Amino acid sequence: MAIEINKEVSQGTVEQRMVYESGNEMAAYAAHQINYHIMGYFPISPSTEVAQFLDLMKANGQHDIKLIPADGEHGSAGICYGASTAGGRVFNATSANGYLYMLEQMPVQSGTRFPMVLNLVCRSVSGPLNIHGDHSDLYYALNTGWPILMCRDPQAVYDMNIIAIKLAEDPEVRLPVIVASDGYFTSHQKRRVQTFAHKSDVHAFIGEQPKQFPHVLDRNNPITVGPYMNEPDYINNCYQQSVAMYNAGEVFDRIRQEYQVLTGRDYPILDLYRMEDAEVAVFLMNSASEIIKDVVDQLRAKGIKAGSIAPNMIRPFPQKQIAEALKNVKAVTIGDRADSYGAYGGNMTMEIKAALFTEGNRDTMVISRIYGLGGKDFYAEDGHHLFELAIEAVQKGRVDVPFDYYGHTPGDPDKKPQRVIEPMKHEDLKTGLITVDKDETTGQLKVKVPPIRQLTKKPKRLAPGHGACPGCGIFSGLELFFKGIEGDIVALFHTGCAMVVTTGYPYSSHKATYIHNLFQSGAATLSGVVEMFWERKRRGELEHLNLPDDFTFVMITGDGGMDIGMGPAIGAALRNHKMIILEYDNEGYMNTGAQLSYSTPLGHRTSTSNVGKHQGGKLFHHKDTPQIMAATNIPYVFTGSEANPQDLLKKAAKAQYYAQNEGLVYGKILITCPLNWLSEEQIGQSLIDQAVNSCFFPLYEVENGVTTITFNPEEKNKRIPVGDWLKNMGKTKHLTKPEYAEALQSFENEVERRWSRLKAKHENPYL
Repeated sequence: MAIEINKEVSQGTVEQRMVYESGNEMAAYAAHQINYHIMGYFPISPSTEVAQFLDLMKANGQHDIKLIPADGEHGSAGICYGASTAGGRVFNATSANGYLYMLEQMPVQSGTRFPMVLNLVCRSVSGPLNIHGDHSDLYYALNTGWPILMCRDPQAVYDMNIIAIKLAEDPEVRLPVIVASDGYFTSHQKRRVQTFAHKSDVHAFIGEQPKQFPHVLDRNNPITVGPYMNEPDYINNCYQQSVAMYNAGEVFDRIRQEYQVLTGRDYPILDLYRMEDAEVAVFLMNSASEIIKDVVDQLRAKGIKAGSIAPNMIRPFPQKQIAEALKNVKAVTIGDRADSYGAYGGNMTMEIKAALFTEGNRDTMVISRIYGLGGKDFYAEDGHHLFELAIEAVQKGRVDVPFDYYGHTPGDPDKKPQRVIEPMKHEDLKTGLITVDKDETTGQLKVKVPPIRQLTKKPKRLAPGHGACPGCGIFSGLELFFKGIEGDIVALFHTGCAMVVTTGYPYSSHKATYIHNLFQSGAATLSGVVEMFWERKRRGELEHLNLPDDFTFVMITGDGGMDIGMGPAIGAALRNHKMIILEYDNEGYMNTGAQLSYSTPLGHRTSTSNVGKHQGGKLFHHKDTPQIMAATNIPYVFTGSEANPQDLLKKAAKAQYYAQNEGLVYGKILITCPLNWLSEEQIGQSLIDQAVNSCFFPLYEVENGVTTITFNPEEKNKRIPVGDWLKNMGKTKHLTKPEYAEALQSFENEVERRWSRLKAKHENPYL
């Protein structure tokens, strides 16, 4: 992260530097200057970069923050809450559905009054899935009890992050604080930003951490955090929290004035532009609020008394200040970048209307428009439209359409998506070349699969034309597995590369029925589908569809989906639904930019396990997911590889039998990701072969509790050193250097330990 460019004299009293960076970089830079104790995090676009930049700086020894990669956003919120109760300074960043996954933790933290700072890099909440910027996640934050600071540009992201920690820790506040910026508009676009030149000046401004408040590490003052509380105590606690929230508005006002003296930059609670004599106004938040100022100037040049309002803080809501700003305004258009469905206006519209009513202003006409959803750009001409609505209301003396969307387009029946690919014929999918029979005496399955060339006529279940990277191993691996499945499937895909690149509306690469749900909900969702299928079939409700009896339900997960989705997967396994969970393991969260997942091996480089003089890649060993799932006592667990196609075909056939007749199946296939493994795309199959032959990724199955190694490279005289595999990938070749010998040895020892344990299980059916 090249942050320092040159020194520049500022208008404030401290030395500052001018840099050219994005909002995410500035959030990370402010955090490193503050030098938080803990950051618990989980990657989600577009906030992921904050942790990436901090990890890169950590690898180079630029800060002391302990970065803790969680198993999901709910876990990251728990890490942060626990760290806060232990008395240190805590930081986090998230977006969209990640924030919603945290949501139940948010009132817990504010209700127990433990400070921290959370950067909410605002993004659309799915579904349908959209990773671009609007305020639909931000509006969920309004009732969590966290003060919320707003950032229109990267400069504000930096400044507000420094102000936020001081606000959070103020004795009159003692609340966790959200710093909100717009995803991609602010998070990824670079701007000129002034920063404190010296960390010591940052520390002097924010001050020492208050020592007078209790925490859980003081053994001489044991406390109970978050007790069960009945009335009247609960309402009293909520009242105290409410008082603290309103205090936050006054404390922010004081802090921002102190900050202005130091830096020359001011953030009044309302950013008012040419509002002194304005008759028409537009209210917008964050990035769009800068664009509207140009529109104001253009209208003023035409003699129209226009002005704009943008809040720098929305919790507590600046009710009096907004009412004061609008007291002489005849009409105001409020742009909400998220809808409050069914309320005839977004949240800001409702709150501004309440402010006007409360303060006795019944004259200002209010127009509400929902705009800019899903990252839809906001241009000056859009600003002119919002002003035209207010101007028209003044001319007519009324508002004809108080609430509407702006920027949407009517549907055109002539452009309705047409089916391009006809449904696959059942007879083509059921070749009869694969047979699975159960020996009733031994209970063992007898599987016959033909050479793979005899299955080439079997239709592919995914059409070409998807957007996967060159050399991506996902679809060759999945299609090979699907060759072993006879008949029809219903597939559910977790969020991940395989989902994103195949379903860009209005096109889909899926030839069979397809469902999407989020990481943490996939297994639960498909289990609901499965049980509904069997129940409707039992009731005779599906007879008119002539459904086959060999429906197979498959959940595809990957890109870390068995981290955040592990709990629901185990739940589905314990309930033993008749379905297959198939994980493609690319050793990271590739769909969000190659962050570490729990399947990333020790020492491997990712964007959140960087390699530098103070860090050598991922710091802990990879999760053994097949063994975890085997411990749930499901009928069948397997590992597979496209480098061993016949082995994978047999396992697919077995998986289908068990999923149709006995219960849940889990399988894991290792696939390449040349983009993030930093490897040549043409050697993908060779890399997988080396992973198997080094015993890093052993091929085996656990059938009704009995482990069988299905390919033993030692018996075939094919075993190779782990280093022979690692040296062929850019993400791991550093491990073969002398300075990382200890990490390599630890990795090799763990591979050998797991392989030896697997051989022992192979030899003893009771292990």
